[in-house]
Amino acid sequence: EVQFVESGGGLVQAGGSLRLSCAASGFTYDDYSIGWFRQAPGKEREGVSCIGSRDRRTYYADSVKGRFTISSDNAKNTVYLQMDGLKPEDTAAYYCAADRVCGYYAGVYYFGLVGYDYDYRGQGTQVTVSS
Repeated sequence: EVQFVESGGGLVQAGGSLRLSCAASGFTYDDYSIGWFRQAPGKEREGVSCIGSRDRRTYYADSVKGRFTISSDNAKNTVYLQMDGLKPEDTAAYYCAADRVCGYYAGVYYFGLVGYDYDYRGQGTQVTVSS
């Protein structure tokens, strides 16, 4: 059984930093890409960042490029999201997820298919950025 457990969320002032962690179990990195998406009340889901399953390249949404860094420690089965320069608009529940869709398709970045749930996902951790 695949399980993701996120941690590291919290309340931070604008300009601050947080590091999210996702402990994965029962998961095979070769079959799926892994990454983070976020969901804020009243807003559409956004695939924040992902690591490609085959090329191991990292991909980012334009809204976080240059501020967030995704990384993984395969020995620990853990994926991280370092978030620097946080803004109030980054406030959301952040979820660790796995999916076969990660990267650029016809020049557009995707993590997961629009309108479809991720193949696997955790329970989420809340990030709140105050102004």
